[in-house]
Amino acid sequence: RSGGGGYPLLLESLLPIVHDLNDPTGRDAINLPVGGALGAVTFDRFRVRPGDDTSCLNLYQPKNPRILSATQEFIGAGRFAFQASLAETPEEARNPWLLLNRVFADGAIPVITDANSMTYVLHMTLGDDLVLPGSSEQPVRLRLVAALSDSIFQGELIMAEAPFVRTFPDWEGYRFFLVDAPLRQTGELTELLESRLSDFGVDVSSSAERLAGFHRVEYTYLSTFQMLGGLGLVLGTLGLGAVLLRNVLERRRELALLRALGYRGSDFLTMVMAENILLLSCGLIVGAACALLAIAPMFLARGGRLPAATLGLLLLGVLSTGLLASLGATAAALRSPLLPALRTE
Repeated sequence: RSGGGGYPLLLESLLPIVHDLNDPTGRDAINLPVGGALGAVTFDRFRVRPGDDTSCLNLYQPKNPRILSATQEFIGAGRFAFQASLAETPEEARNPWLLLNRVFADGAIPVITDANSMTYVLHMTLGDDLVLPGSSEQPVRLRLVAALSDSIFQGELIMAEAPFVRTFPDWEGYRFFLVDAPLRQTGELTELLESRLSDFGVDVSSSAERLAGFHRVEYTYLSTFQMLGGLGLVLGTLGLGAVLLRNVLERRRELALLRALGYRGSDFLTMVMAENILLLSCGLIVGAACALLAIAPMFLARGGRLPAATLGLLLLGVLSTGLLASLGATAAALRSPLLPALRTE
């Protein structure tokens, strides 16, 4: 159920491999040893139709995405975790890969992609159709039926093998493989596969590294937005202090009159602080409530966890800034000459 589906390695080839890598005869035909390091290794194979990358590594919205075909063995295994699906039966709810076997009356082909790619790259939702460029007489209509949760399939769409062969008959053989092997053998296995299958242009990579590559890009985006948000917070806090400072300074005549009537400096501080604490508290409560309402869908989808300590310190910092600005303005107003302010009152 992890982002890698339990597969430690990915294998991609430039030339199609038509032999079954799980069969001793197939391994022997392409110069792979039957036993040894490959004794406990299994391969899940995918046909590939090249196209645009649908992951966060692509800055543009893909119009002709890359497509993989999943075998019935892979579909039945039920690996990977799903964020959402159009499941209608208990079997489909337990294993949303079964949705790839659906047949729609309008001829649409069910496909599955990663939730991040669907939302932020394709800008689509479950049930939407993607029409591939091609002949106007027979357009290829793909329908999103499920979304994986943070998986290694962020760069492509996945359909069942039967509709893939029927729709894209020119793309024969298999060029993408998920390798299920013991973790302690991944280094030896990578070297073996790349050396023995060099004629096919094979490249073996770690599924964890591929997932980490997607995460690095996502974290870069998040860091950028966080920095811009922090800059906005700083400017907003400084603006808050300036507004409170001006508000108190514009009340110098009122404060001067109260001083003439016998009010003390501590009375002014109490009055100004009480007013600003009320205003700041109401503003922070309304702002925090609106922010929580805005992030509620993602908050619930991610398990309902918030950095309470960080948010508390942030709100406390905004409140403290406003109160310090009020104290500074009150002190400045009290130090101003009394008679000029009274003459203008």
